[in-house]
Amino acid sequence: MPFCSWLASGVQARTPLVAFPATALVVPEPLGVVLIFSCWNLPIGLALEPLSGALAAGNAVVVKPSELAPSTSAFLAANIPRYLDPKAVKVVEGGADVGEKLMEHRWDKVLFTGSSRVGRLIMTKAAKHLTPVALELGSKCPCIVDWLDSNRDSQVAVNRIIGAKWSTCSGQACIAVDYVLVEEEFAPILIELLKSTLKRFFTKPEYMARILNEKHFNRLRDLLADRRVAASVVHGGHCNPKTLSIEPTLLLNPPLDSDIMTEEIFGPLLPIITVKKIEDSITFLKSKPKPLAIYAFTRNEKLKRRIIEETSSGSVTFNDAIVQYGLDSIPFGGVGHSGFGQYHGKYSFEMFSHKKAVLKRSFLIEFLFRYPPWDESKIGMLRHVYRFDYISLFLALMGLRR
Repeated sequence: MPFCSWLASGVQARTPLVAFPATALVVPEPLGVVLIFSCWNLPIGLALEPLSGALAAGNAVVVKPSELAPSTSAFLAANIPRYLDPKAVKVVEGGADVGEKLMEHRWDKVLFTGSSRVGRLIMTKAAKHLTPVALELGSKCPCIVDWLDSNRDSQVAVNRIIGAKWSTCSGQACIAVDYVLVEEEFAPILIELLKSTLKRFFTKPEYMARILNEKHFNRLRDLLADRRVAASVVHGGHCNPKTLSIEPTLLLNPPLDSDIMTEEIFGPLLPIITVKKIEDSITFLKSKPKPLAIYAFTRNEKLKRRIIEETSSGSVTFNDAIVQYGLDSIPFGGVGHSGFGQYHGKYSFEMFSHKKAVLKRSFLIEFLFRYPPWDESKIGMLRHVYRFDYISLFLALMGLRR
């Protein structure tokens, strides 16, 4: 390859003067063959977005759609081969048993989107072949509401919270608002505003998505079956097993040790937790596992700065919720228990690439102090190199200074 083409194939990196003349590059290269497990709640996007990044990086890809979205899985299996080279991309359908068999093979990378329970199984299987894994897991995404004096802004905040909770598959999304933190003084106002807005938004039952299946419906109903939790319901709570639907439900201060406050809800139930001062919400969050996202509605710049500096999460969004997922200019991914690995836009390319370090040197200059036999003069020159003391090194080489 001509040198100019070779230089253009990577990102140039800085080289120290002691390496002169030299050129350093970071060259992305494909990992090889990658496996993508997509999830049922965003079955098209969670399959095609990482697929596009993996292909852009030069990999071959196997996509395993979720069996819990069988129509979409069949659609992908039928149509991806029509538009993409079947030698480079394959869609494998099936249930958990198929996923287990796929993980028996050696892959160059695996991306899994789903529950923490299955994520642990994926990592265990991948460890057999030392396969690198990226996990996009769920979490309890909190929403801090620092009360806004403006009636309009308060209504906009409530609209956006409702959109990020009940308009996203009835809360069945990893980045949906899981619970709200608000000062106890303003909790009654927030609850009344949520109630009136919910009634205005969801005038018909069919405007709410149903729960995925009977298993998940029963799981959510069991969360409400705890008598301590049931006593905290201030709105909604009705469950219809025939239609697998649960109406939007508000809970005020359910016990913090209850399942609804220790497990990801992934449904249309919204606990509201009160704090004495809104700043106490930061202490509350620091005591919990790191979430996929933190949302905060506030004009307080000091509070914003403290949230960024003192908490850890996959992302932070101020004065809105969920919309960060649609920005391909920022990475999407978790941290800690909410997962690891980031993609979207250029970050998808980077996640499925190996950043190969390439250094090209000339034969022109040779530093003989690199080689034995060692003496004090050579050792002194090495000290100058490690201190980046190029002036003293130059003088020593010229014999002007020892």
